[in-house]
Amino acid sequence: MKALTQGRYIGRDGEAALFDVGLGNTIAVRILEGDIGRVTLKPQDGYRLDRGWSIAPGGLEPSYEGRPRDDLSGFANPTASITEGEGRVVLSVGGLSAEITLEPFGIAWRREGEEAPFLRDRPTQAYLTSPRTGAVAHYMARDYHERHYGLGDKAGPLDRTGRRFAIDAVDPCGFDAELSDPLYKMLPFFIVDGPQGAHGVFYDNLATGSVDLGCTLDNYHGLFRSWRGDDGDLDYYVLAGPTVPAVTRRFSWLTGGQAFAPRWSFGFGVTSMAIADAPDADARISDFIGKCETHRIPCDSFHFGSGYTQIGHRRYAFNWNRDKFPDPAATMARLKQAGLQPVANLKPCLLDDHPRLQEALDQDILVKDGKTGEPAVAQFWDGLGFHIDFTNPAGRAWWRNGIETALLDYGFSTVWNDNNEYEIWDEDALCHGDGRPFRQALARPAHALLMTKLSYEAQAAREPGKRQYSVTRGGGAGIARYSQTWSGDNETAWKTLRYNLTQGLNMSLSGLFSIGHDVGGFHGPTPGPELFVRFNEFCALWPRMVMNSWNDDGVVNLPWMYPQVIPQVRESIGLRYRLMPYLYTQMWRASRDNEPAVRPLFYDFPDDPAVRSIDDAFMLGPDILVAPVLEEGATQREVSLPSHPGGWYDWHGGQYYPGGGVVSVEAPLGRLPVFVRAGAIIPVGDAERLSPVRELLAFGADKDARGELYEDDGETTGWRDGSGLLRSFSLKDGVLSVRSEGQYRPGLDTIPVRNMGKAQP
Repeated sequence: MKALTQGRYIGRDGEAALFDVGLGNTIAVRILEGDIGRVTLKPQDGYRLDRGWSIAPGGLEPSYEGRPRDDLSGFANPTASITEGEGRVVLSVGGLSAEITLEPFGIAWRREGEEAPFLRDRPTQAYLTSPRTGAVAHYMARDYHERHYGLGDKAGPLDRTGRRFAIDAVDPCGFDAELSDPLYKMLPFFIVDGPQGAHGVFYDNLATGSVDLGCTLDNYHGLFRSWRGDDGDLDYYVLAGPTVPAVTRRFSWLTGGQAFAPRWSFGFGVTSMAIADAPDADARISDFIGKCETHRIPCDSFHFGSGYTQIGHRRYAFNWNRDKFPDPAATMARLKQAGLQPVANLKPCLLDDHPRLQEALDQDILVKDGKTGEPAVAQFWDGLGFHIDFTNPAGRAWWRNGIETALLDYGFSTVWNDNNEYEIWDEDALCHGDGRPFRQALARPAHALLMTKLSYEAQAAREPGKRQYSVTRGGGAGIARYSQTWSGDNETAWKTLRYNLTQGLNMSLSGLFSIGHDVGGFHGPTPGPELFVRFNEFCALWPRMVMNSWNDDGVVNLPWMYPQVIPQVRESIGLRYRLMPYLYTQMWRASRDNEPAVRPLFYDFPDDPAVRSIDDAFMLGPDILVAPVLEEGATQREVSLPSHPGGWYDWHGGQYYPGGGVVSVEAPLGRLPVFVRAGAIIPVGDAERLSPVRELLAFGADKDARGELYEDDGETTGWRDGSGLLRSFSLKDGVLSVRSEGQYRPGLDTIPVRNMGKAQP
């Protein structure tokens, strides 16, 4: 690679400062908002890929063709002040400034009133590019005391410092949640938190690459971190913070936010490959419906594994196996009558003997080998296949027709976009690009994003005015605009609990707010009774709770798989439904305010240094602390409670604990340790989902307590326009005050209040 160390200020380009950095490259530095900067390198022959799909400021939706890289719409683009000095240029707007040193070329970013930069380039060779391969790299100085978060669904501890991660995507079935890399999503965004506060950096590049957060040490350069793209463009956004919550909220805003799904999508759901793969699949689904009722297990959705598409042992998108499902519409109707929404697994690869392959070939809708003109061959389940090109209008039309006629017409409620990592390793693979072809290696995760967008819009067109629920496993920044996602095909192991927790927290900090984990573990040995119950507890209070499995011995994870622990499983699922009004309110906040429902403890308690390193518990919204049992054989749990005036209350028994210390609580099988912040009012519902009852639980309320409850019809799209109802509660000196905003009128006019513990002196 060639280092770009010499800069020459060319002048203004609108509100940007433009620099010649050699080898025909220019770098534009601009400030898009008072807290967002951007740096873009442009080669003399133009961008490697002149568009993207991730950037959607404030929800400004890009077209299927992509957002032009030079498009500045959706940003405030304030008037910039540019001053020149001896070997330096300073660009400033409001509270943010970028000081550009010309030799060696580098940028230092400062917030107003702060002398030290919060982000600065490495003073030695900060920018590198390869005219031969198209690779690009960016190196930043690193402080020893900084911590790093983000990067989406990556394995390992909460703090990413000292590790190097691949920006890549594969299908790592049964992955090790501590060590495996890469996983499913390509998301080159990280948060840095340290002595200068917090900031974020996002690279709008969809090629493979890597992020090094201090793994590499090199005596010639001092401490540094870096991003490298194997190809594509160096185009990065600086989010000035200065706190972790501010960075997360701004990144969510930058990439379009989180879709607010219908209420049923936050209920408990079940899927298993083994059920849909079985010869008597339809009968097994009927048995499932019956057992939910028998065992009093509330359930809102049944997710069909891809076995419904089988011919023999191979799977074919949009095909129905009529031996297993003689009447698919009747199956869907039976599920819906039982209160379960059916969800269809769908994979974007057509195997080489797919019944409709010739049709796809005739319409030329597959990703091609750019040299031969033939479809690019990829390894897939059960054999070789070819991927649909979602950058081709004809491919999108063909796929949408399949969704409508093979899935929605039969009664499926939504699409689960699966196995969409686009592992096409042909270096000559070429995408249609809506008439402007580009190499597939430049934008693999764009296909997953467009696939999900397409399923979301097909469903929305079928049911105008209703909120849609889509699921995707693969993708990059921006997929939250359409869908829920999850941590993928986790391993059935005890350590999966611990590291799925940190994986999920980093996904949440990365703008993926509607997330969860496969209950029971997806792949590996069948979980024993203890691990199975602890998995149910662990997953009970994430936004997504779906039991999904493909165990080595073919045993299906189901709530009643161990009769001796059915009560404990029911207790975990019941806790979810009991807290559904609170969870639903937090997910509304996530979509409206870009505020993650699940977050690490330091998110809400930044001034308590003791919680910075806690990665075995999480906050659900601002008021509930969840501390799942993560160790085999444990019947107690030690929990570090953040320092908080008024302390904390145990959810189950109401026992008071002061904040700022470590407590030990009983945690028998079936009891998830949960604590409520003193002064919180928590809205709750019916644990068995049998009635619309609402109740307010006030913790430590004889002095002062506050809370809120958002309600609507659970399915329509007017939640942004006041068609819902937000009730804010304040309890002071035993008197409850309620402030209501919105048009929705629930069936219950009054909500009882119950005091769960007195405030402590």
